[in-house]
Amino acid sequence: MMDRKTLVTRHNITFTTANSADIPQVGNGEIAFGIDVTGLQTLYGNTLSQWGWHSTVPPVKNPVEAFKMFEIEVHGHIATYPASAAGQEELFSWLRENPHRLNLGKIAFLLDGKHVEEKHLTDICQTLDLWRGVITSNYSLAGVPVTVTTACHPKLDMLIAEVRSPLIKAKRLAIEIAFPYGHATEKSGADWNAHERHSTDVLTTEQSALFKRKLDEDRYETSLVWEAKASIEKLAEHLYTLQPAGESESFSFVCRFAPKIDDTPTVKFEKALTVTMAHWEKFWTSGGAIDLSGSSDPRWKELERRIVLSQYLLAVNEAGSLPPQESGLLNNSGWYGKFHLEMHWWHGAHYQLWNRWELFERSLGWYRDTLPVARGIAKRQGYCGGRWPKMIGPDGRFGPSVCGPWLIWQQPHPIFYAEQNYRLHPTPETLDKWKDVVFETAEFMASYAHKNEDTGKYDLGPWVINAAENNLDVKHITINPAFELSYWRYGLRVACVWRERMGLPEKADWKSVIANLAPLPVENGVYVMWEGVPDMWTKYNCGHPDVIGTGAFLPNEGVDINTLQNTVDKVFKQWNMYSTWGWDFPWLAMAAARAGKPQQALDALFLEAAHKNNFNVCGVNMGGPAHTYFPGNGGLLYVVAMMAAGWDGGPDRDAPGFPDDGTWVVRHEGLMKAQ
Repeated sequence: MMDRKTLVTRHNITFTTANSADIPQVGNGEIAFGIDVTGLQTLYGNTLSQWGWHSTVPPVKNPVEAFKMFEIEVHGHIATYPASAAGQEELFSWLRENPHRLNLGKIAFLLDGKHVEEKHLTDICQTLDLWRGVITSNYSLAGVPVTVTTACHPKLDMLIAEVRSPLIKAKRLAIEIAFPYGHATEKSGADWNAHERHSTDVLTTEQSALFKRKLDEDRYETSLVWEAKASIEKLAEHLYTLQPAGESESFSFVCRFAPKIDDTPTVKFEKALTVTMAHWEKFWTSGGAIDLSGSSDPRWKELERRIVLSQYLLAVNEAGSLPPQESGLLNNSGWYGKFHLEMHWWHGAHYQLWNRWELFERSLGWYRDTLPVARGIAKRQGYCGGRWPKMIGPDGRFGPSVCGPWLIWQQPHPIFYAEQNYRLHPTPETLDKWKDVVFETAEFMASYAHKNEDTGKYDLGPWVINAAENNLDVKHITINPAFELSYWRYGLRVACVWRERMGLPEKADWKSVIANLAPLPVENGVYVMWEGVPDMWTKYNCGHPDVIGTGAFLPNEGVDINTLQNTVDKVFKQWNMYSTWGWDFPWLAMAAARAGKPQQALDALFLEAAHKNNFNVCGVNMGGPAHTYFPGNGGLLYVVAMMAAGWDGGPDRDAPGFPDDGTWVVRHEGLMKAQ
């Protein structure tokens, strides 16, 4: 039996200085709090959730109906896409930016009624105890010691905190709670200056305050409950202070956020802390684990650090009721807090391999709920079934873009998730739960593929943008992108298997597309981005290396192993790694492992590419345009589980994705084999 506590706690995080670039968090997947070295959010840190969104007043009464679609004729029918801002720039921007994820509020310390600054802090020692999910912050404030214990309730969207300091008894230390207006383009999701554009009403008792928030048409509530005697005072609009009465040197409180505070009995700090610690111990003692400490390769500790911290981070940020955004609940990415469906795989597919499927399943119901939207998109474009969009918000409304609407690689994802679920739970209930999503997804895929009368093959495109998004200017002539071809074949094949499992008749059109789908494009013995691509290795060797996606997380779908091996080698030698994103490195590692190149798989995880393949002190992958990039964390967890537990059709040995030369000793338990 693995000593999991030792494995986890050797990667606890300690800070001795303030650093807004490395912000530890507490959270439960539905809400997360960034915590600075004071133990609250005095200097920095956001409060973001899955349910907290804000929309400004639209420029027209019915913005969706007023938006003019970009119309094309493709394969004999008209299709419309939300892809042009021409003549409707304001509306285009509003639809992209709304709704945007909202910073729900900030909880901070005041010293003698004034804001605490970094220069006031000395003797800082803050530790995130991963095993317990608790942050303990020790420091001196104005020369007086302070200890703060901070955590997040696992079931309620609630911050819990206890402060111990002589400053409490001296009535010099107070807690401030502030509420912002929403901001679409600020990473914090907060506008602290638009005081007149929102309202805060408060109802108080001797030991509680209920804040009712209104921002345009959006509403939410915040409850603040404390145990010792204290008084609450309004300092300014949307700004309140909670002053302990100084009966002792300790003071605790809980602060809950919700669309509407229900009648759940008030939870006190000690009980909430006990529940939180039990939750995290259960998290770490269940599911999978990987221990690399017996390895002689000096990179083992950094890889293990990334693995352990990624598990914590994704449980905090990406285990909620909606598909996550790229930056989770740490901050808002460059897409207004909205989520991208092509990225959902990278955020959550790892949960199956780590035997924590329930954390992924929380967001998968969104596909069933949003299937009518997908059907509407397909119908508008002249196709059957349901087409899944790229960027979308919680309301299912499209986000216009010159690029996103042309992507297709998100389309087979729900079929992949359904198959993951079935591998874990091969029951009629699983089939029934997913059948509509699987079959409607496949219907679109079959109708999107177009029979080329000259070749007799089914083509994908034109008017398609590949996963690398580097063919924007030639999307109207691009056909048969390599990765998408493989994924199309996989999705339709699995959908056919699902019909067999359910005793349903074959779909002849699906079978025809599978049998006659265009072959993967190959030039000089390697896969290329799309059929007929010019200047492949001088112009288009940038962005996501789609060419290796043909044999990365997908089982063999028309892939020649020798060609895949050659392609992996070519990418290592000639790809512009500085143009990549954080998930490209685990993607390349998956392909190298499947190609029988375990040393290259390890090397891919440590490639130098500026910040793109870096993981900060807290373990956050920094490979996105705004740096914070959790798809890199999710991709890492998927590939290391695959390398340790294996994959369908892989080598029949333990840890087949790691070198078999004695330099890596991979102890693992509780992991599932990949497809």
